[in-house]
Amino acid sequence: MSEKIETIKVGNADQARDIATLVRPGQAPGLFWLGGFRSDMVGSKAQALDSFGAEKGLAVTRFDYSGHGQSGGAFLEGTISRWLEEALAVFETTQGPQIVVGSSMGGWLALLLNNALRMRDNDRVQAIVLIAPATDMTRDLMRETFNDAELLDLWEKGRVEQPSDYSDEPYILTRALIEDGENHLLFGAPIRTHCPVAILQGGHDTDVPPAHALKLVSHLVSDPVTFTLIPDGDHRLSRASDLDLLRQTLERML
Repeated sequence: MSEKIETIKVGNADQARDIATLVRPGQAPGLFWLGGFRSDMVGSKAQALDSFGAEKGLAVTRFDYSGHGQSGGAFLEGTISRWLEEALAVFETTQGPQIVVGSSMGGWLALLLNNALRMRDNDRVQAIVLIAPATDMTRDLMRETFNDAELLDLWEKGRVEQPSDYSDEPYILTRALIEDGENHLLFGAPIRTHCPVAILQGGHDTDVPPAHALKLVSHLVSDPVTFTLIPDGDHRLSRASDLDLLRQTLERML
């Protein structure tokens, strides 16, 4: 069976937005994809995940955050709270145990999603795979890296514009995004996942440096964790060899 395109509505009144999903029917454990900041559900890693699911007969669920890809809503209204709400809503459309795979910002959201589900006594997250996880990115990888001029822009203009390595359009980081992120910080206390975690990290990643991923490892003290460094890998980790490693990691998690 082929994937099925669906749309679900998240939020109420003026906060309502249509979230586009791609759902491949299949067996459990399902694979649940969480993409990165300004990425979408049809990127190379998401496609590799879908292909793996098709090969193994597993269900695969992908979606675009609001303001991303085919989903509604404005990108500049995006916050971690807003995108986490959407992730939870899409997760509720799945059935059975799931392997949650998060890339970059999606890695942070994967941990937050797992926490939120377990607070609801929902233990359907069977394992977590994190690709260059940008945990606490709004503080550690954004605000704390701003120069004086950018900090002034943040507070006076409500936004910071930074050049992007992946687009001609600059990254726009809003004050709302930075401030909301403070409500979701994980570093500073042990992180309990109650399931195995695998981390894939590029040694040449300048967006989420290896030291940042190792900082996450140091907080995961109670559950099985594997950390794989790809010495010549960049942030995207989307080369054929990187995608093969992702498939091998998923195979191990099964």
